[in-house]
Amino acid sequence: MASFILLFLLAVTGGAVSQSNDSTEPMCYDWGESSQAAVLVLDGEAGWVSCPLFSHPAVYNYTTAQSAGHDLVWYRLLDGHDLEQPIHYSVRVSRERERLWLQPAIANDTGQYICMLRNKSSCSRIAVRLQVLLRDQAVRSAGCPQVAMAATEALIGFQQGKTLTCPNLQDASKMADSDPTVNWTYVNQDMSRCDPYPFWDNHREQVRTDLQIHNMLIPYEGLYFCTVWYRRRGGSLSFTRSIKVSGIYPTTLPKDPIILHPTNGKVFPVRTNSDVHLTCRGQLPFIIDKPEREIWWTVDGKRVEQLNDGRFSQTNSTTDDHRDLKAVTILKITDVQSEDLQRNFTCSVKNARGSMARWVQLEEEVSLPSVELGCGLGVTLVLMLLLFVVYHVFWLELLLLYRSWFGTDERHTDDKEFDVYISYARNSEEEQFVLSTLRSVLENELGYSVCIFDRDSLPGGTITDETLSFVARSRRLLVVVSPGYASRGSQALLELKAGIDSMALGGHLRVILVQYRPVQRQSLVRELRRARVALALVRWKGDKSKELTSRFWKQLRVELPVRRAGREQQEGSSKEAALMRLISQNSTNSQTGLISNTTKTPQNIPNSAA
Repeated sequence: MASFILLFLLAVTGGAVSQSNDSTEPMCYDWGESSQAAVLVLDGEAGWVSCPLFSHPAVYNYTTAQSAGHDLVWYRLLDGHDLEQPIHYSVRVSRERERLWLQPAIANDTGQYICMLRNKSSCSRIAVRLQVLLRDQAVRSAGCPQVAMAATEALIGFQQGKTLTCPNLQDASKMADSDPTVNWTYVNQDMSRCDPYPFWDNHREQVRTDLQIHNMLIPYEGLYFCTVWYRRRGGSLSFTRSIKVSGIYPTTLPKDPIILHPTNGKVFPVRTNSDVHLTCRGQLPFIIDKPEREIWWTVDGKRVEQLNDGRFSQTNSTTDDHRDLKAVTILKITDVQSEDLQRNFTCSVKNARGSMARWVQLEEEVSLPSVELGCGLGVTLVLMLLLFVVYHVFWLELLLLYRSWFGTDERHTDDKEFDVYISYARNSEEEQFVLSTLRSVLENELGYSVCIFDRDSLPGGTITDETLSFVARSRRLLVVVSPGYASRGSQALLELKAGIDSMALGGHLRVILVQYRPVQRQSLVRELRRARVALALVRWKGDKSKELTSRFWKQLRVELPVRRAGREQQEGSSKEAALMRLISQNSTNSQTGLISNTTKTPQNIPNSAA
């Protein structure tokens, strides 16, 4: 730009290149073709070409040139021709100040146009390219008007308003014989539909030739086309322009830049001889007419590009949010050295409204014994797995061991006489199992005091009362479940109901179900079906369960009261129980048969127990 101005001043003021000594014609300085983009005009629309010499009014403008006696002459060099041709003005082609008007432009107008500014002492010329687009070459979408020139941009704050004026409308007014008219069209953001005015809302209103947006919303963003119509010398002319409307955050919101991360004075742990990435995130609000914004790192007050150290590098990225930027800058430090721990790293953000900075530091990371931690974690997991397997396989043994050490002997906490009361169906098979197996092991091997009604009851009493009494004086009710239990004898059902009622009311008695043989659920009485759902069930599996170390006896011991007494006490209890049974048998022999027959008969049991 500076060189252009210098050369232009030399040409205008008649310097070394202004004229020759042996000619009265001034030497013309040729600037070549303008670096500006080619002027695009749609075939059949009004268009114009402006002389680039007047693009810098501070150096030279049209009014000053006219006052200094300069003349503006236009030439053109059509495509496919080598010689410049003077332009002959007509109704269609005319000159208005520094512009060459084509009303309308046609396809043959495409080419290079040269404007020459000269007087007797100086001359300058520059070329500009004009391209007339055919209708099938112009961009068109969703039935919208065709347009050749690039869209201008309009920024409107959300919840705010703005007036849109069609570009170049004032230029058309100068050439028109009457006031021009403007037709507005809007295409949505996905370019799927083009709607002519009036639109579907009341926030956008056309006022004469302008479009007034009273309240900017996100749905109003998009392209707006304006077609200007005017009459000149009896003909109707038009051209179309487009405006890209974008919403921005209102200007009433704070526009100062802020740093979101890191916090001021944050310390980053690092390891020497390794790479580290320091990330800084900032919010950079957009300011109209002052869009310059920046985010950067400094090391000891110097920017990365000012450092003579290739270990430091910086990468930036941004995300657009309605022109506000969410910026991220990453400072990469390769091969961290010990002196880097003493440096001051600062992240800064800046826009036209202000700036903000935050500093961080590095500190050497304390190395953890990863090998030791890994080994310890591995050993811990292995031990947990082993413990899980051991518990899954030997949970009964562990539970019995825990009970033997920490369990409470119920004989010291209640006044019950028996540990176990056995209820079973009165038939030969169940009686054989109860007397020879259950009673023998419980009394002789495990040291429990067992109550069996047929063995321990005294003659002369009522079966119902004595059954309830025995159940109440026992800590556990052991029910031997078998097909015969559900179908024979009301004595067993009375015992079951008494145990369940005592367990439900007082909670001092627990019922244990021992399945001697499989039983169909449909064949069980109602009390036993309910008991099967809520109570523990220990299954007898024949020969597999005969050994005292079998799973059957372990499960049964878990349900029975805790025994922590020594062997001598267990043997004393067994002898005492045997002595009591001997006394009971002697008393039975001394009674008359009549009393026995009249008091111990099944008919004395209430019907409700059956």
